[in-house]
Order: sequence, then structure tokens, then C-alpha cells
Amino acid sequence: MDLTESEIFLLKLRREMEIRNFSSKTVKTYLYFVEKFLEYLGDSELCEETVKNYMQEQIMKKEPSTVSLNLSAIKFFFNKVLYKNIDVPNPRKNKKIPEVLTVGEVGRLIGAIDNIKHRLMIKMLYGCGLRVSELVNLKKSDLNFEENLIHIRLAKGRKDRFVKIPESVKEQLESYCKLEEKDTLFLSQRGGKLSTATIQKIIKNFSKKAGIKKNISPHTLRHSFATHLLEAGIDLKIIQKLLGHSDIKTTQIYLHVSNQLIRNVKSPLDYL
Repeated sequence: MDLTESEIFLLKLRREMEIRNFSSKTVKTYLYFVEKFLEYLGDSELCEETVKNYMQEQIMKKEPSTVSLNLSAIKFFFNKVLYKNIDVPNPRKNKKIPEVLTVGEVGRLIGAIDNIKHRLMIKMLYGCGLRVSELVNLKKSDLNFEENLIHIRLAKGRKDRFVKIPESVKEQLESYCKLEEKDTLFLSQRGGKLSTATIQKIIKNFSKKAGIKKNISPHTLRHSFATHLLEAGIDLKIIQKLLGHSDIKTTQIYLHVSNQLIRNVKSPLDYL
């Protein structure tokens, strides 16, 4: 069966990403965005002007961060598959402050969970500042109870890092590890790996049960972890390392999130 030109382009794009050892998630995302762009193309020329027209349409429909990722995929395609460089600027991102829970709200959320496994997952997301993808990929062999460390393998950016096992959860975690023979830490009901969508649903259900009005997700717990550490006086560079951020600027967003830091500032009027 003969392949279409678009199918050939996508095969070449996949090869260029795989030989560079891109993560499977990045490969899937880039292929999706480039495929959508090729569908839009029709009889138009594969050139910079066409990309600009396409981006102009996209920015009217989607968040700037999504459009930027879309553009990164298309630029990579042009550069590595078509051997062309295009000069299309990334859209300015909306500077939104991430939603965070108070310490009390985290306590209410955990207290509302009656399932041992679900409670432990929420405690790990918040207590270790994990991404949901890192949680579902955790293995028992990644846990070092002697040194109280968890080895997060090939996280975002294909980087390894270590996080501390919270003392309050260590005993529960050790006991939980003995319940199943498989190395995967958190299994689905069918015995496979949990999906991120399942964990998102669990958090939505229990946040509602806990009476939390905020629109929260697994990443909200990671934001809350970082914000609460900052409010406790932990150095920003240590928080950066715990979160696995490459750039300190990414971690600095929590300086804008913390209401506690703002409340602790004394107005110059109060010195008069």
C-alpha cells in the first residue's frame, strides 16, 4: 500500500525524535500537532507564511501555552524533516498564578478519603511534590526505606532525581508494599498501571466530598507542596531540586503564589 506524503512526513518525524531519545509523551504530542497542521495545509505551500496563518487561527481557539507547544512541534518538523528554518514568534503566555490549597484544605482532602490506596496516593502527590505521571510510574524498587528516599526515574526532561519519603507516611508505605507481589507501586483494579485520568477523577470526587470549592487537579497538590515549603522557610533552590525544575525561574512562580509571604510583609505605614 502506497503511503501519502503526509504519512511519509510523519514517519520521518517519528524517526528524528526517536533517534534523539525523546520521551514517548513528546513523540505522541509532536506527531499529533504536526498531523493536525498537515491536515490544515490542504493545497497550501509548506512555508513560513502558511505556519503564521495557522498559528493565527490557533491562538484564537487555544491557550498560548498549547499554541507554543504546537509551534515547537511544527518548527522541529520544518527543521529536521524539511531542512528549513522558519521565523515564527511564540505567543506571549498568560501569567496565571496556579491554584493552591491551604494546609487545612489538604488535611480535609486526605481526611475525606476512606480507601487506603487512594489516601496513600494523595499523600505521596502532596508530601513528595510528585507529578501525576511520576506517581503512576513509581515502582517498589524505587523506594529506599533505609535512606528515606524515592528515586524518580526519567521524569520530565528525561532526568532522574530523588525526593524524601515523608516520615508520617513511611510505615504505611512499607506495609502497603507487602500487599502485592508486582513491582509497580500503585496498580489498577485489573492489575495494570493506573491511568492519570483515574487519579484525576479520584481527586475531583474526594475534593467535592471534602467541601473544597477550588477547581483542583493532581498538579494542584504539587503546587501546594512547593508553596507550603516556601512558606516554611525552605530555600528556593532546594525546592527547585525537589521539583526537578531545570530553571529557577520556573520555581520562582511560587514567590507570587504564597499569600502567607504577602501577609508577613509589614507596610512602611506601620513603622510611623
